[in-house]
Amino acid sequence: MRTLVLGRTPARVAEVLATLRADGFDAEGVSGDEEARQLLEGGGFGVLIIGGAVEPGSRASLKEFAAEHGVRRVIDGALREPFDVYVRGEFEPLIREAASGG
Repeated sequence: MRTLVLGRTPARVAEVLATLRADGFDAEGVSGDEEARQLLEGGGFGVLIIGGAVEPGSRASLKEFAAEHGVRRVIDGALREPFDVYVRGEFEPLIREAASGG
């Protein structure tokens, strides 16, 4: 399931993407709301992960936008170290669940 990661810190977005891709997930990442909207508008994303530093107004707006563009699951994320362990334990099970229709 194609996943979009939105986070304000590019280095953390890169770490999340590296783990997801290493584990076989199709994922892209951005740091800005407008970039995220453009990608979501193009369709094809089933999951949106929104990082903990994304402001509440942006978070709410993007959740609504994602729902309008066929995103099945929005995950609120606040990374904890070690990042790869967190991604595997918290994000990947939810992506798998969304992919299976849950």
